[in-house]
Amino acid sequence: MKNFKRVISVVSVMTLLTSVATFAGCNNGSYQPDIDLVPNPDVEEVVEATPAPELEGYNLLWHDEFDGTELDFNTWSYDPHAPGWTNNELQEYTQKTDNVFVKDGNLVLKAIKKNIDGQNYYTSGKVKTKDKEDFMYGKVVARAKVPEGQGLWPAIWMMPTEEMKYGQWPKCGEIDIMEVLGSDVKTAYGTVHYGEPHAEQQGVVTLESGSFADSFHEYSVEWEPGEMRWYIDDNLYLTVNDWFTGEVGADEKPYPAPFDQTFYVQLNLAVGGTWPGNPDETTNFDNAEFLIDYVRVYQKDEYDTNVKKPEKVFLEADETGNFIRNCDFSVAENLDDDEDWKFLLFEGGEGSAEIKDNTMIIYTDAMGTVDYSVQLVQPDLPMIKGKNYRITFDCWAEEDRNLIVCISAPNAGWIRYFPDTLFDVTTEPQTFVYEFTMTEKNDNNGRLEFNMGNKGSDATIYIQNVRVEEIEELTPVEE
Repeated sequence: MKNFKRVISVVSVMTLLTSVATFAGCNNGSYQPDIDLVPNPDVEEVVEATPAPELEGYNLLWHDEFDGTELDFNTWSYDPHAPGWTNNELQEYTQKTDNVFVKDGNLVLKAIKKNIDGQNYYTSGKVKTKDKEDFMYGKVVARAKVPEGQGLWPAIWMMPTEEMKYGQWPKCGEIDIMEVLGSDVKTAYGTVHYGEPHAEQQGVVTLESGSFADSFHEYSVEWEPGEMRWYIDDNLYLTVNDWFTGEVGADEKPYPAPFDQTFYVQLNLAVGGTWPGNPDETTNFDNAEFLIDYVRVYQKDEYDTNVKKPEKVFLEADETGNFIRNCDFSVAENLDDDEDWKFLLFEGGEGSAEIKDNTMIIYTDAMGTVDYSVQLVQPDLPMIKGKNYRITFDCWAEEDRNLIVCISAPNAGWIRYFPDTLFDVTTEPQTFVYEFTMTEKNDNNGRLEFNMGNKGSDATIYIQNVRVEEIEELTPVEE
């Protein structure tokens, strides 16, 4: 049979599709929020609307410049939810204009802290375009300024209109265009969720100066049948083309499922939750405002849907059987890029790293609040189900302290192929050896991590002679 090229012409979908299931963690629908649709008296009227610019190769599908005096309900709907709806978040999403309003050319999602019966209570805003501006494939562009503060969690993201087409989250798919934690506003994330078991791929951008709370930045994603690309201020930082979906133990659905259906845009400002943690005494709710200058969605005239999932490429070991590149630190490489070794800082971690005298040296100026606040990683390690592996390295520090080693799965929900293992170092070099059996499905992107944050010490760490190798069998453990 001839392989005909299949092409889809794309139009906006604005039919009233109703999802038969809610996002993981949603309530049962009995929640009745307070409603306050009174216009905000503080909003200044904007007379002239801002036109959306043309993009070469695209047609403008829809946009909102937020130049009016209230939310455009032809495009957006409130999305009210009770506290604890998902991710153990604390806020109630309301329909009140205290939490959602348009002012000075921006949509404002504001988190508010109250005291009710002696307990802290939080309200905030969430809006969505579901059943009004749903679409399949295109480029979403949003310009926004995030709030700073522990426990604040602004997001621009997308979910499928018919959520149960491929099954409840994460099988249905989710596209996160931007997330920033208020406790670390120098760092922004773009993520795609899919599959069962839960898998994700994530890109991270950390600013060298300034923060995403200091000024507006433009966040965008280009979604095509066989590829997605994430940008911040027109700088590409993540490309994904190898997702999947399906039940555990069953065949995967035909690629490019689940991202071959209509999605809609959501904007929200969460408070608390499993990722950002809860607010504390440092969180200033007077300034807890997520400002969105515009949202624009563009589409091409047509998209080629005859796409195939790319084959995984597995790294080959060197002549000694080692999968680690620059294992002896003989090359003074750039530790900021995505090649070989990479040094990372998160959640209050401050420090630096350098390669000197065949040694990786990690300097910690601030320990941060989580294990990975100060982190050294190497990705792209081939992890094959049923194979045995050995991790070997030399390590010491300027004073006694400890740190964590593991092999993680960035594309498989950050599960651990080799578990987080705390080990103690002294001022004298020691050789550490760990062995494990890979029990999960094959992955070409296992990641060796050294996590040095939040350990009660900022002592400088030295690492040499790192190996990850496949072995025939595990060394018997002496009883």
